Amino acid sequence: MKELREILDGYQKLKNRGETIALATIVKAKGSTYRRPGARMLLTRSGEMVGSISGGCLEGDVLERAKKVMDSGVPVLISYDTSSDDDLVWGLGLGCAGIVHVLVEPMNQDANRAVTFLADCARQDHTGVLATVFRVEGSTGAGIGKRLMLGKNGGAQNHIEGELAGPVLQDAQEALRAGHSAVKTYQTSNGTAEVFIEVIQPALPLVVLGAGHDAIPLVRLAKELGWNVTVVDSRPAFATKIRFPQADRVILSNPDEVSKRINIEDNSAVVIMSHNYSHDRSYLQQLLSIPTRYLGVLGPKKRTQQLMEELRKEGVSVNEEQAQRIYSPVGIDIGAENSEEIALSIIGEIQAVVAGRSGGLLRNRQGPIHERTEN
Repeated sequence: MKELREILDGYQKLKNRGETIALATIVKAKGSTYRRPGARMLLTRSGEMVGSISGGCLEGDVLERAKKVMDSGVPVLISYDTSSDDDLVWGLGLGCAGIVHVLVEPMNQDANRAVTFLADCARQDHTGVLATVFRVEGSTGAGIGKRLMLGKNGGAQNHIEGELAGPVLQDAQEALRAGHSAVKTYQTSNGTAEVFIEVIQPALPLVVLGAGHDAIPLVRLAKELGWNVTVVDSRPAFATKIRFPQADRVILSNPDEVSKRINIEDNSAVVIMSHNYSHDRSYLQQLLSIPTRYLGVLGPKKRTQQLMEELRKEGVSVNEEQAQRIYSPVGIDIGAENSEEIALSIIGEIQAVVAGRSGGLLRNRQGPIHERTEN
């Protein structure tokens, strides 16, 4: 979400300056590639670029092609096959062993609709689905760059006409429910079309319960990733914007009132790090019934087990599923010692849990690094 916000801000600045703009989007990828479908960048006739679609190896070639698109006003699909040694011959020398398909569009009505929809998702911090036609063979009734936009509440703007309209809407609705992007191929009576169905995810909500010294680098790193961060503490001298200028919200609250003062949703990540035993017990009591995506507790495992045992003795129902959701000691094992290293450890664990990964070394991973989006 952070990169998307930067692109949206850049778009507004370029538009205000009267720049001619093209939009490049990775719509399909296969094999080993630096960026995955959904990566975007803006390009101008003067050579300015916002965002990225690779590690820097594709951008120059895409810029030259984007200039032609700006002149013609016609979107094009560019395919980069880096799975062969022939790649070295034609100049880029990528050697990534993958295939990337990039849709390059002039900033026409279709592209503007997409940017407006992305801006709405970012502004409202809501999930959405953007379906983009990027390849057409034969006559399907839909052109390259035509889109369907589906909001969180199910409202759709469908600019994909013909036989594709219904099937794309159904698949977009399924993607919204599942929360996963996909590339779909559709066969119509007179042709074939490929559509990138992209789920736009909101910024991850992170709630940090405790505003001590070690929370400062945690908040800073979370904001570097574009997460939406709330800091809570009961001490007026600690719960201040001066200490946490990057936080989206800093809330002064007694531990017993946190669930009333803050809307902690199922998709939230929560880290308990108050360094106060009774406060942590109160936080846990309120959070156990909320199926958050992540719940971490700072401190030794024995301490957290004691907290849980006390809650059980007080009559708080704690089932096995609730207990398994708690990550304690918090963080992944990187040998962290100081506050910055501990923050990195915690952020790494949250990212791994949200992504459904173990957090181990990539060299030990069996299978592809990235989740597949192709059929």
